[in-house]
Amino acid sequence: MNAREGGPPDAPAADDGVRVPPGVWDLTLYVAGQTPKSVAALTNLRRICEEYLEGRYQIHVVDLLKDPGLARAHQIVAIPTLVRGIPQPPRKIIGDLSATERVLVGLDVRRQDG
Repeated sequence: MNAREGGPPDAPAADDGVRVPPGVWDLTLYVAGQTPKSVAALTNLRRICEEYLEGRYQIHVVDLLKDPGLARAHQIVAIPTLVRGIPQPPRKIIGDLSATERVLVGLDVRRQDG
């Protein structure tokens, strides 16, 4: 994962309170254990981020089997679910993220971003 801790004081905060440096995408993948779809979603997300957001992203993986209350708190109704926290507005994509073009459109990754 390309997890970055902290950031400048004026950086926006992600939902988990971690500061996100300007220009960095904050992505959270909600999974339920190591199911084939969850593993595929994380693999596909890493590939997409390296190709289109190289060095400008951080991924958080939340296992809802370990903390099922987060599903309700974060309004997760299916898994795996990817949530883009930053840049705003938040966006959600459900599934294994294998359809790269659909993921790029869903995340609103533009050519100048990639």
